[in-house]
Amino acid sequence: MAYQPPTHSVERSLRATTGAKIVVGVDEVGRGAWAGPVTVCAAVTGLRRPPTGLTDSKLLSPKRRTELARELESWVTAHALGHSSPEEIDDLGMTAALRLAATRALDGLPVRPDAVILDGKHDYLGAPWRVRTVIKGDQSCVAVAAASVIAKVRRDALMAELGDAHADFRFGDNAGYPSPVHRAALREQGPTPHHRLSWAYLDGLPRWRHLKRVRTTPGPVELEVGGQLGFDF
Repeated sequence: MAYQPPTHSVERSLRATTGAKIVVGVDEVGRGAWAGPVTVCAAVTGLRRPPTGLTDSKLLSPKRRTELARELESWVTAHALGHSSPEEIDDLGMTAALRLAATRALDGLPVRPDAVILDGKHDYLGAPWRVRTVIKGDQSCVAVAAASVIAKVRRDALMAELGDAHADFRFGDNAGYPSPVHRAALREQGPTPHHRLSWAYLDGLPRWRHLKRVRTTPGPVELEVGGQLGFDF
């Protein structure tokens, strides 16, 4: 399948149909990891032509992704990152932790966005943000693709730093995801301070099962979704 570069179609639609002037792309990384934070990047790009080869971070080689992230950080109009820690993920659940990380990223921008393009099917932000969800937005939307690449590279670097004190887990290689090396280290050494202790992987580790945490937040967090923006293009 030929490479299809991301476009500004969604952003142009939001500008035309809602009057939004500042539109931000938002993407997350680390949702499925067993260790480390979940990280969200918010990126404002305007309508300029993006760097060559921009696409979903998962479709890029590590070398190209790192090069592109460096280029993007000086190319975007503005960007900011937000994190939710493993403790917050354990306490709140993933949906609320994603919302917390995304809100931190959005609050870190120098300007408040009028509309948010959120990668995926589900709106984990909710009101008061005006959100349009886009499936595979990290491939089709310039701002979301930029956020995807920056978030991935920055979180990978953070995980490599955390891994310095836990060499057997090889966080610099697996970024906290359950690779064979990571699984073997867990069996032998148990979870590090960077692991999510409410997750089901601990059920398969009898030696360490007693460390599993039970989330105290009662039930799923209900989000106000009245700000969801429809599709008009």
